[in-house]
Amino acid sequence: MGLAIRKKEERFTYGDYLQWTDDQRWELIDGAAYDMSPAPSRRHQVVVGELYRQISTYLLDKPCQVYVAPFDVRLPEADESDEETGTVVQPDIVVICDKNKLDDKGCKGSPDIVIEILSPYTAKKDFVTKYHLYERHKVKQYWIFDPVTEEVSIFKLNNNDKYGEPEDYKKEDTIKVDIFKDLEIDLRTIFRED
Repeated sequence: MGLAIRKKEERFTYGDYLQWTDDQRWELIDGAAYDMSPAPSRRHQVVVGELYRQISTYLLDKPCQVYVAPFDVRLPEADESDEETGTVVQPDIVVICDKNKLDDKGCKGSPDIVIEILSPYTAKKDFVTKYHLYERHKVKQYWIFDPVTEEVSIFKLNNNDKYGEPEDYKKEDTIKVDIFKDLEIDLRTIFRED
């Protein structure tokens, strides 16, 4: 598993992040900058596209909204201002049900669902660093899709604000999204053959 390259060993803020050029994508996690290059694979994009389609179609007449990267999610600590915030991530897909968290810059606060599609370049960061980050910020559900093994792990916050054991799914399964009354994700279409 690869780990995204870090930008120098200094602490950065969202204020710094806003000054960087758009020729490279970065995420900040607790002040450390992580390079999001290289561009996602075609298979990654197929999974993201179909997953986004299924969720966005379901949410058409509902109050929650779904966004696909690049979309900034700022996760401030306590009373950090935007400029001082040390964490801004760009998950592959997010679902946000509290419109008060949305502004023209993206989302400020924890989404209800965060979805990451693994790549060899980001797998360790997604399974370790982001797992702990999303748990700490009380993201209700963290989904990790592996387009190579065609498996999904879903972590859900329990009553102790910790992620329990993952719910694991394979290509032939259907995910019943319990945050919503009747949303089901058909993994056969997500992981369809090219």
